[in-house]
Amino acid sequence: MVYTFDGTMDGLLTAVFDAFERHEQPEALLTTGDALPLFCERMHEVVTDETRAQRVWTGLEKRLSREALRLITVSWLSEMQELNNPLFMYIFKTFQQPAEKPSIERNFADPDVLSVTNIARKVLHEQLRMKQFVRFQKAKDGTYLAVVSPDHNVLPLIIDHFADRFRDQPWMIYDAHRHYGYYYEGSGHPVRITFENESEVPFSLSDGKLNDDVLSNDDHLFQDLWRTYFKAICIRERINPRKQLSDMPRRYWKYMTEKQ
Repeated sequence: MVYTFDGTMDGLLTAVFDAFERHEQPEALLTTGDALPLFCERMHEVVTDETRAQRVWTGLEKRLSREALRLITVSWLSEMQELNNPLFMYIFKTFQQPAEKPSIERNFADPDVLSVTNIARKVLHEQLRMKQFVRFQKAKDGTYLAVVSPDHNVLPLIIDHFADRFRDQPWMIYDAHRHYGYYYEGSGHPVRITFENESEVPFSLSDGKLNDDVLSNDDHLFQDLWRTYFKAICIRERINPRKQLSDMPRRYWKYMTEKQ
């Protein structure tokens, strides 16, 4: 028995609702278009229903701690296909557990709980690295821009950090891989933005550099100073490329001033 869904969180929650309504436990949860298993006997196509999804989420709020609920939402930001089955089973087993018994959220002997937890940890680790490796450039209008391309969709997790740290400055962080970003005016709350035509944006998606006609004159100097400082603090006798790659993976370098 295989379920297929549209790849959204609401779709996955609807799949859980359908499973209990139909009194069955599917062997696999696949996104629409995925190849079916060789010995698939029956298939059910889940039709996403926001009302059903909300009922499942409300039920989870009654059965799981706030920490476990956050772990579920964080794991979903991984965008990993291999999350679908363990997350579905994690939620399914949560409702199977009698209300008088402790929830399964800390039962790390359960492979589904362990898998969801480990994936969430990967996302949180990526979030931490994004906070460390984001590099802003200043435009002539005073707006600071940073372009990123993280492995996981961590922008929603880091935006509050930058809104608090740079609360009196306008800035924008743009995810070149997922084609959206957040803009902050210098007050209020960051706003999610997209561009209708990315070919017309005043910055490069490949390396994050602002166009010369948009980049602030002062920022040229600051970038040179930063690169000079980075080289100056390097102790050649202590260079450890393996350690550096561990702390600062190569995939981040293209957007980092000191590596350009």
